[in-house]
Amino acid sequence: MERIPMTASGYTALENELDNLKNIERPAIIAAIAEARAHGDLSENAEYHAAKEKQAFIEGRVIELEDQIGRADVIDVSKLSGNTVKFGATVTMVDEDTDEGRKYQIVGDHEADVARGRISLSSPIARALIGKSKGDTVEVAAPGGARSYEILKVEWI
Repeated sequence: MERIPMTASGYTALENELDNLKNIERPAIIAAIAEARAHGDLSENAEYHAAKEKQAFIEGRVIELEDQIGRADVIDVSKLSGNTVKFGATVTMVDEDTDEGRKYQIVGDHEADVARGRISLSSPIARALIGKSKGDTVEVAAPGGARSYEILKVEWI
């Protein structure tokens, strides 16, 4: 069974979502199904079919979350240090062509949110950064062509 690396905050987010699905969403959908059944003929009852579809989605997501939580390898970023980029590092870098600065934290796949500056460990940028240090230049194959970045800072926030 392959372990899934994630930060403590990512693990907490998964637990919160699972708790919400089990204790709020699941009972609500069971009540909606019961109410739709009370309306009579199930073969032509759109509310019933919509509720059953939502129930299937919820149950599938519960299974997925339980699997991810069970395989979680929670890494406490606050206890990491060093000058080399690895999981959990926050990297400040600059595009060598445009001089545009960027700051990304390398996190687990399900935690990635580029808008919040969190990139997946398996993303092309993260794979290029892993093992590099401040002052190194990395080249990343992007859809618009190769991009070169210089690493300005490696932090553990």
